[in-house]
Amino acid sequence: MSSIEQLLENNRAWSQSLTSGRPDYFRQLAQQQSPNFLWIGCADSRVPANEVVGLMPGELFVHRNVANLVYPSDLNCISVVQYAVEVLKVENIIVCGHYGCGGVKAAMSGAHHGLIDNWLAKIKDLYLRNHERLDSIADSEVKADALCELSVVDQVEALSRTATVQDAWYRGQNLEIHGWIYGLKDGLINDLGVRVSRVDQVPPQFRFERGV
Repeated sequence: MSSIEQLLENNRAWSQSLTSGRPDYFRQLAQQQSPNFLWIGCADSRVPANEVVGLMPGELFVHRNVANLVYPSDLNCISVVQYAVEVLKVENIIVCGHYGCGGVKAAMSGAHHGLIDNWLAKIKDLYLRNHERLDSIADSEVKADALCELSVVDQVEALSRTATVQDAWYRGQNLEIHGWIYGLKDGLINDLGVRVSRVDQVPPQFRFERGV
């Protein structure tokens, strides 16, 4: 059996495991999508979103990219956010990075990696803004993990500065953005304690004022 055929076999086994006690499981799931959470995470194969938080299909709306970055100009990410907020009415957006992130390590290095260097420019800028703190850390792995945490905080701030998120708050919609980071070595999530849930938590320069 080839590796591709094995994937198809795995899929059939997975489907059967979910329908063995509930024959109508997928028919019901297909009728609606009402997750309460949007997960913005890294594309790293070692961080499977649903599995690490113990949620079933239909319970977590997911967007993933290299190093879990949020660019206002990234139509893919921002479109996902808009759909999650305005259509699905999620109440929580989770930005989840992970320790040992290859994208962060690549951004820290001076090596040329090709096209991805353009994507990682945001992390390089973040390093520059925090270089005194980061350069005081002797251990390279600890330094990289510190930058992983700083990047999560930066992406939470970036989300809070989007018109889609602020529009939801002006409408009185319950919406909170959280910053988490996942440990590859222990499988545990560390809540960084970063939460934004109101427009007045956004710096004035980044608020899209609305008429009252």
